[in-house]
Amino acid sequence: MKKITYLMLILLFLSSCENKQQQAIIEIQATEKAFEKMIAEEGLAEAFSYFAADSAVKSFGDTLIIGKKGIKDFYKNQTNKNISLHWMPDYIYASESGDLAYTYGKYTYKMIDANGREIKSTGIFHTVWRKQKNGTWKFVWD
Repeated sequence: MKKITYLMLILLFLSSCENKQQQAIIEIQATEKAFEKMIAEEGLAEAFSYFAADSAVKSFGDTLIIGKKGIKDFYKNQTNKNISLHWMPDYIYASESGDLAYTYGKYTYKMIDANGREIKSTGIFHTVWRKQKNGTWKFVWD
């Protein structure tokens, strides 16, 4: 009888882990969409600083931009405002505890230069997300 009880407790625990994982994946999908939407509506500086954890690190070429304020300042200093950024996660992973996740996929960055020409670049992104105490998700690495 004890073996059955232990087995049921283990199965219950594992199913609750899976539920936390699945819930986290759904939340990350929504967060990624909200992030992209905010970029379109409010710009890179506002969106990246809003979705960054206080201690976030942003990789840009061979430079690391450290902290929420540093990230916001970096994007505020960009002179070209005719920018769009679109992406879609190809993969989302969440920890069993549902408080840490990562995504990766392809992005497209477009900008209109001073001569009115569109400059487009594509690449791969990788973002690490951590769930905050208030239940929101913020990136810690991008």
